[in-house]
Parts: sequence; C-alpha cells; structure tokens
Amino acid sequence: MSAAALAVRGLRKRYAGAEVVAGVDLEVAPGECFGLLGPNGAGKTTTLKLCLGLIDADEGEIALLGEPVPRRAREARARVGVVPQFDNLDPDFTVKENLVVFGGYFGLHDAEIQARIPSLLEFAGLAGRADARLQTLSGGMKRRLTLARALVNDPKLLFMDEPTTGLDPQARHLIWERLRQLTQQGKTLVLTTHFMEEAERLCTRLVILDRGRIVAAGSPRALIAVHVEGQVLEVHGPGIERWGERARTLAPRVERAGETLFCYAGDVGPLIESLRGQRELVYLHRPANLEDVFLRLTGRDLRD
Repeated sequence: MSAAALAVRGLRKRYAGAEVVAGVDLEVAPGECFGLLGPNGAGKTTTLKLCLGLIDADEGEIALLGEPVPRRAREARARVGVVPQFDNLDPDFTVKENLVVFGGYFGLHDAEIQARIPSLLEFAGLAGRADARLQTLSGGMKRRLTLARALVNDPKLLFMDEPTTGLDPQARHLIWERLRQLTQQGKTLVLTTHFMEEAERLCTRLVILDRGRIVAAGSPRALIAVHVEGQVLEVHGPGIERWGERARTLAPRVERAGETLFCYAGDVGPLIESLRGQRELVYLHRPANLEDVFLRLTGRDLRD
C-alpha cells in the first residue's frame, strides 16, 4: 500500500445503522487523475472525508501518501490540498489575504507564502486581483481562488469535491486545463464529479459508486467498451411508442426516459433506416459515452 499515493482496503462507514460506505477498495497511483463517480448519496464525499482522516472508519485500512490514516492523518494532510464541494473562502479578506492566512495553517513563513502568491494567482487566472475583495469576484473567480488556495502548500496530492459545479463553460474549461497542467507536473488528483464529460476528459481511471459500493472500475474508454454498446440513437416526438416497438426488434437495448427513447447498438444503421418517412420523429445519433455507462449501472431514477 505504501507505493500508492492513496490506498484503501475494506473501507466501511455506518450512520444510524445505514452503511454509507460498504467495503470500498481502491488504489491511486502517483501522478494520475482518479475519479470517484456516483449518484447523490452514493458515498463519495464520505469516502473523501475518511481518506483525509476527518471522520473515523468503522472498518478498513487507509494509507495516504504512505501514512496510516487516521493515526498519522495530520502528517499526511500537510502534503495534501483540498478543494471542497462548496467554497469556504473568508469574505472579510482580500484574495491575497486568503492565501496568506491559509498558508499559515501549514506552518509556512510569510515570506515563503508571499513568494508563491504571484505564480498561484497566475495559475488561477487571477493575476492583478491580489488586493481585490471577495465581494467583487465572480463565482468562477472564487472557485479558481479556492483551487489556488489548495495549492499554497505545494501538495503532492489534491482532493477535489465537484470542482466545477456551478461554473459556466469558459470557467470550467479553464479549470480543466489547469488540472491537466497539475498532472503534467506529477501531482496526483482525486476528484468527485457529476459531470461525466469532466471525468471522461480528465481521469486516467475511475470508480463508480452506488449505495456505498464500487459497481465498476477502470479507464473511461474501457468502461464504455465493456458496459454499453458503441452507438446511441436518441429519438423523440409524436408516435414514439409505435416506432419503439419496431426499434426493439432492431436494437439489443432500448430504454425510455420521459418522452425519449435511447437505442443502444453496435450498428444503428437499421434504426436510422427505419426512421425514413417518420417526419414527426426527431433523432440524435452519437457514440456511447461515460454518461451511458453511469446510467446503465446506477439507473435513471432521481436520487435525493
């Protein structure tokens, strides 16, 4: 376990008799971007808190950067950065002051922190904003500042809980580019996300959690190849039920979500041919993606 950046064996956690983490095993190699995916309540955030030693496990072993957790969690966290699900920046401080104060928690000298601030702000796209008050920053700027703050101690490993939630496409793509730069620098990333595109773009490997258990593990491309057919046809419009009867004879798997039929097949040519003359029906043909895997394994029902 010591060779891995993060290694977990048999991890379990119960609340009020309900098991929210149910025997999780995972191993994250140094320098990779590793994803934790799952519906709401699947156990992702609890797993992160257990790995950081913020809560105690009922069972299992955790080694974080070679340190046993929770026994030496404090020593491990000194080399870890965290981007929480919700920004917890101090609204009374400027951009620079948020970085300085946070750096002090790691025992960094003021001069050392001050020397790092320009490169951190440049990395976060906040150059020239050192003296700005938080109230003047957009949501995207605050999220990027939270990322910069997580890097103030030059961590070996970075935990990120839904790092781009609530961001517009421009801000999201900027953060994706910055995260790629971190892995190129040799840092290890562990992230949870509800954006399947984000996981598909960034993650070397990932696991999908459901009800506290790992239901799939591997690279995004491998999971797509194993769990879903290669092509998808999304069809909706008046008369969809009648056409759906025909579709089920042409595709190995057809699922309905609301008024849309999702037809999965290795070759959707016959399905497209069957739509000729069906002018009331609208369709989208696309390759299968990680979201299709996620929905097949965890279902289409809402999780609250």
